[in-house]
Amino acid sequence: MSISWIYLIAAIIFEVSGTTCMKLSQGFTKIGPSVLIFVFYGLCFTFLTLALKRLEVSVAYSVWAGLGTVLIAIIGIIWFRESATFIKLMSIALIVIGVIGINASQ
Repeated sequence: MSISWIYLIAAIIFEVSGTTCMKLSQGFTKIGPSVLIFVFYGLCFTFLTLALKRLEVSVAYSVWAGLGTVLIAIIGIIWFRESATFIKLMSIALIVIGVIGINASQ
């Protein structure tokens, strides 16, 4: 695994952390999660920018956005007890299939 892929994985982790903090901040009423939103997103975009030095933007962005979306949906279902409807689960599966398809096409 190249360093660019490690940077991309870090960007995904920080993006998911930042988005989770958005929920935890309760509309910027909780200071800790509110500050962490900006810290995590700053780190996320730093690592995404580093990943883009060597990865194709179509691949990097689709993996970043797709896996971030899937992970946030799973966190929402498990941690925040959001609904896990059939359509939601099928849509998550389609996102994964789309990311795989974009990566296979390079």
